[in-house]
Amino acid sequence: MKILFSILMLLSFSTSLIAQEIIKVPHEKSNNVVWNTKENQYYSNIWDTQVVTNVNSPTMQVFKPTTSNGTAVIIAPGGGLYGLSIESEGNMVAKWLSERGVTAFVLKYRLVPTGNDGVQEITDEGTNNPAKIGERIKPVLPLSIADGLSAVAYVREHANDYNVDPSKIGFMGFSAGGAVTMGVGYYSKILDRPDFIVPVYPWTSAFPVQEAPKNAPKMLVVCATDDPLGLAKGSIELYTSWLKTGNTPALHMYSQGGHGFGMKTQGLPSDSWIERFYDWAKAEKIIEKVSKG
Repeated sequence: MKILFSILMLLSFSTSLIAQEIIKVPHEKSNNVVWNTKENQYYSNIWDTQVVTNVNSPTMQVFKPTTSNGTAVIIAPGGGLYGLSIESEGNMVAKWLSERGVTAFVLKYRLVPTGNDGVQEITDEGTNNPAKIGERIKPVLPLSIADGLSAVAYVREHANDYNVDPSKIGFMGFSAGGAVTMGVGYYSKILDRPDFIVPVYPWTSAFPVQEAPKNAPKMLVVCATDDPLGLAKGSIELYTSWLKTGNTPALHMYSQGGHGFGMKTQGLPSDSWIERFYDWAKAEKIIEKVSKG
């Protein structure tokens, strides 16, 4: 019986992997940015996690809940636009949300063209030539934001296919993905407008805070005061910009947490940031039906 149970569990796990749908996100090709290395996923010893580099054609992986509550969240992992921290800021977030009825989409947006190890490149440049990072991300960030906008439009256009309420589509991004989130919030129009955004330690030094847009989406900002990149100040500025225009944003600023905590366990209050997101989403009626699948 134990052997049969193990086989059934393995088949169930394999089926769940096969069932994960990959969406090609519509996009216009760039005439200015050229990728000579294929998209690559590998374990980075530097970041101590799985990463993806050299994304040149955006895609989304869908994490469908057993029972949908109608809410959708598009997730943009961070990585300085040189890579994507695909697990702790992507897949793990999506799994947590899908277990609670949210349909989650992990977005691989376009990244800076690098060699085989983009993480090593940004690490070396951060130490020896930080200005070069700014130069390299400048032509790519608009493409990444365009991918985010296209992702929102795609989910809204196909809302019925995923049992999603087209008025409950959100965008959540970490660090560089937080900069993409800000761009999506600022530049969206109608079809590609998210109903709520969640910038998590957003890279405001790469994408400066602007005046909140008209008809701004609901917003929750998450960051830590001790963020070594100094992003706490920008997060507060982002919150304040929404507040100044009559919106009611939320801000969770943890005293400790550092940068890039995502779904990692550090034994700190910041470990439960995603639960605070869930509480906020219920209070804002973004999530109305509580379901654990």
